[in-house]
Formats: sequence, structure tokens, C-alpha cells
Amino acid sequence: MARYFDVHPENPQPRVISAVADGIRSGALAAYPTDSCYALGCRMGNRDGIDRIRSIRHLDDRHHFTLVCQNFAQLGQFVQIDNDVFRAVKAATPGSYTFILPATKEVPRQLLHPKKKTVGVRIPEHVVVQALLAELGEPLVSSTLLLPDEAEPMTQGWEIKERLDHVVDLVVDSGDCGTEPTTVVDFSGGGTEILRRGAGDVARFE
Repeated sequence: MARYFDVHPENPQPRVISAVADGIRSGALAAYPTDSCYALGCRMGNRDGIDRIRSIRHLDDRHHFTLVCQNFAQLGQFVQIDNDVFRAVKAATPGSYTFILPATKEVPRQLLHPKKKTVGVRIPEHVVVQALLAELGEPLVSSTLLLPDEAEPMTQGWEIKERLDHVVDLVVDSGDCGTEPTTVVDFSGGGTEILRRGAGDVARFE
């Protein structure tokens, strides 16, 4: 049965954030809000949590997981980024974008695209997630909470708790955060390719 945390969307309670972070450090899989719908997340070294995300979402090994980072300095530890891409990503963060980039050796093999050796990264603009990332001191391995055969992600914490009670360990509820996932921009091929048009404005990348 998942533990349920009701978090204030603008002033997240430190005691609650600390409890969520402790759970994630201990190997928990969490459902949590972002600036572009709810996500599933766990620690980077949590192989069981990553396998459970794949199982819940019916993902194959070509799926790009996302490292949700607190800031640009943290993001830079996990991806290779040249000057032009650096400027483009820096200008769009924090925000509702996921960037596909070549991974550094800091990223576990389990998270890499099997052929491209790439990974997704993002810096969310969401008070609750930023508080959680600050408390954790490391990224969250994440994937949009979109269930198989459903057109849109779930938006209500109580519904997530009800439906995923036996497959996730923690549910962090700070209210509705919308149904539109991030815009995904792939910089790994030497150019700029928009893989998904979502919550982030794509005009700056066209």
C-alpha cells in the first residue's frame, strides 16, 4: 500500500519533503507532480524501481528515461553538451522541456538508449519538485505517469493513490498539474530534432 503525502503547492512542508526524500533514498518508487503532469520517479541506482516503471508503463528498452535535475550544474554531470547546445538548453530551463543528449559515464547503463547511448534530462519549474530535489541532492530517474492504452496522464493524486496503490510506494499530491507532457528536443544527432510537442514552447527550437 502506497504512502500518501499531501504537499502544499507553493510552500511545501519541509517535514513532508524530508519524509518523501527518505523514502526515495530507501528504494521507494514515487508518483509525484511536475510542471507538466505527474511522473514516476526513483533513485538513479534503483534497478528495481526502474524495472517497475517499465512494467507499469509497458516500456521497451528503447524508451528514453529522464534524469530530473535540480539545476544546470547537476545536469552537466550526466550529459555531454557543447557550447551551442549549452546556450539553447540554458535559455529554456527551468521549464517544461526534456532534452535528449549523449550520456556521460555517470549514467548507469540501464538508463541508456541501447544504440545511441543517450539519456533525457530536464530541470522542472515546480516548487515541490525543486524542494524534493534539493533535499535529495541527486536527480530522479523519471517517466511520465501515462498508463498503457490511456490517452492522457492522470492528474489527481487521490486517483493515482487509488489506482496504483499496490505498484508504487509513495504518492506526492500537490494538486492538479495538467495533462500535457514536456516538449522533447533531441540534440544527440548533431542538429535539433523536436521529438514531441508538449507543454514547452517549441518556437525557440524551430
